[in-house]
Amino acid sequence: MTLRQRTGSLEGPTTAQRLRRAANLLNGSTLAGLAVALAARTRISRGPRGLVIAAGYRWRVPFAHAYTLGNVVLCRSTAEELASRPALLGHEERHCSQYAWCLGLPFIPLYLAAAGWSVLRTGNPGTANIFERQAGLAAGGYPLTGRRM
Repeated sequence: MTLRQRTGSLEGPTTAQRLRRAANLLNGSTLAGLAVALAARTRISRGPRGLVIAAGYRWRVPFAHAYTLGNVVLCRSTAEELASRPALLGHEERHCSQYAWCLGLPFIPLYLAAAGWSVLRTGNPGTANIFERQAGLAAGGYPLTGRRM
């Protein structure tokens, strides 16, 4: 059984997912994701809904189970393990859409600023981060509340 079959995506991507994929190719963020995936020697495979899964990511930064660059989801686990966590995969897919809305790589400094704000407010980089909140805090493994300053 393929990864696409395991994630319930036997049909191809929707029109919106194809547009997101095209936008992230044009804005360079997916190419950056593929470059990082190749440099990190991950196992690259086609994922559901127009995503690319780069499994076996071992670099220390960022310290997360999974993160995205364009339409590339880099994860520390295997692609099959990621597919068995549909909430996390959906969370990362929403970040792919955020790259498209932010016109690609400008998403990174915007995300880092939001993470810094969140750390100042709650002690956690995700809890008050607008990008993580829109992607779903619980699905991304972030606490719903943190300390307030």
